[in-house]
Amino acid sequence: MLEQPKILLIEDDVIISKNLSDYLLNESYEVQQVFSGEHALENFQNRHFDLVILDLNLPDMSGFQVCKAIRKENLNTPILILTAYDELEDKMEGFNAGADDYLTKPFFMKEVSARIKSLLKRIKKQEPNQDSIRIDDLSIDLSDNSVKRANIAITLTPREFNLLVMLVNAKGKIVTKKELNKFIWGGSLDANNNTIEVYINFLRKKIDKPFDKQLIKTKIGFGYYLDII
Repeated sequence: MLEQPKILLIEDDVIISKNLSDYLLNESYEVQQVFSGEHALENFQNRHFDLVILDLNLPDMSGFQVCKAIRKENLNTPILILTAYDELEDKMEGFNAGADDYLTKPFFMKEVSARIKSLLKRIKKQEPNQDSIRIDDLSIDLSDNSVKRANIAITLTPREFNLLVMLVNAKGKIVTKKELNKFIWGGSLDANNNTIEVYINFLRKKIDKPFDKQLIKTKIGFGYYLDII
């Protein structure tokens, strides 16, 4: 019998939490309900979870703070934010805090389920068959998500790391903005905003700017690729 995926549900609204929990239990997930940021972090530190569902409005701290704290503990566990906020700035803050996807209230339970399945599938695809990758003088250790170039350690955010790994896995082929949006942001970004360009620039400043050879290339009108020759 396959083990049920474990979900940490952080939602202070008792009714919403119960409705979500009941639905997810019926979908064959194991659900741990918590109602505050403090209890959320305590549970996350003491148990393994395959996915976190996080409300931003918590009684003791903001969901952004909880998201950042979880990311310090674990870079890989998917975080799905549920919130009443629909402003792009709020979404960007959530992504910058380390969230993987963003769903605005009110929502349909089937949509929550679809997002969860997509996030779990995406993480499974990212599980490496090898412990490390090396391109030119760039090395990526997939066992601890560390990155070095010319033996100099480079600190990346979870989203920057995932972006780099996706480019690496493309093996020199062009990755379109649409593909990056779907894989890294779960397709939740507006196609007209420049968020992807912003993150590519963040990554270039860390991976390329301090070094002689520029690895991250742009194919104007198409997307991005790594110069692996």
